[in-house]
Amino acid sequence: MEINQQRLRSDIESNAEFGAVPTDEGRGRTVLTGSEADRRAREFFCERLRDAGLTVRIDDVGNVVGRWAPESAAPDAAAVATGSHLDSVPEGGIFDGPLGVYAGLESVRAMQDAGVEPVRPIEVVCFTEEEGQRFGGGLVGSAVAAGEMGLEEALAIEDADGIPLGDALADIGYRGEGRVDAAAWEAWIELHIEQSERLERADAAAGVVTSIVGLVRCHVEFVGETDHAGSTLMTDRADALTAASEFVLDVEAVANERQSVSETAVATVGKLDVSPNAPNVIPGTVTLTIDVRDVDSDSIEYVIDGARENLRTIETDRPVRATMERPWNRSPVGMSDRCRDALHAAGRTAGIDTLDLHSGAGHDTMHVADVTDAALLFAPSRDGISHNPLEWTDWDDCADATRVLAGALADLAQS
Repeated sequence: MEINQQRLRSDIESNAEFGAVPTDEGRGRTVLTGSEADRRAREFFCERLRDAGLTVRIDDVGNVVGRWAPESAAPDAAAVATGSHLDSVPEGGIFDGPLGVYAGLESVRAMQDAGVEPVRPIEVVCFTEEEGQRFGGGLVGSAVAAGEMGLEEALAIEDADGIPLGDALADIGYRGEGRVDAAAWEAWIELHIEQSERLERADAAAGVVTSIVGLVRCHVEFVGETDHAGSTLMTDRADALTAASEFVLDVEAVANERQSVSETAVATVGKLDVSPNAPNVIPGTVTLTIDVRDVDSDSIEYVIDGARENLRTIETDRPVRATMERPWNRSPVGMSDRCRDALHAAGRTAGIDTLDLHSGAGHDTMHVADVTDAALLFAPSRDGISHNPLEWTDWDDCADATRVLAGALADLAQS
């Protein structure tokens, strides 16, 4: 099978025009679910699917599925599926998501051009609201497809203006019918940019993911006492921000400590809200989030336990109250040996080096892997940059990763 690099590039560059943002360097786009840019991106994708002879279905939560069922495929056979997402973060890059969607379509076109006759249908999927920038915490469409979130629950998620997801999808004409059932797929493979530098450093064209990290997100609140910055002595202060600052450093320290056991353990405090947030007022309340990830659940629990212990110490040493809630918990997910073997074999056949590595970011594959055999394939990211207009994957690397994807899909669809 030959991948048409120019055709793949044209699709991705055309998609980049939807929600394009002006930048001094690179190419950026903002495509939020339910926006006009989202509608245009979806319409273009559906057109390209139909142009390739695929039938198009849209489910109730807006997931788009293009199905290739040639005469060689048994009509009642479970399909092999591939894809990713088309939404983006604000001012994100042009490859995160669209590469996986259009590489899936290009894989099907390459099979058609080569006269491949699969015994199973192949489906190319665009999941709704992977990034979670407008509705919910992300991975919404795949969560519904995997049965991990109810359809009504998903449709009721509201944005900051109180608009439900269901209404936003209906407004752009992409609230369909029924539910895509990921459990009905024979297998699933997602191609995504790596968003790190390991492939680039190893000079490898593709990475076969062994597992996706687990992720725990906690909300922490410190309550002290608001007071005047000039007339309150240092010894009389109940400063919520200094307490929170100590905690942030404690989280970093416990994550660094865990590195001796698991080098993939990471912890991040990436969001703080300070109240009243005035230059001449001692902060009375601080809320923050902790994001803890690793491929090893024990490491996640080690960091969370350390954070709780640090909170107790801070409450003892400082005149503040602290609480911690744990609303978001996702366990590490291992990838299917069968699908990973198919990817490595496809790489060997195409003469493309494939490297085993883990994923530190969550992807739709996290949900799909809970209900069927699944794999995640990475293409290199220049300098590891992502969610940024400078995000870049060379077109040769896009084509090489797509060759690996196509070979694995053909293998899985012929068994």
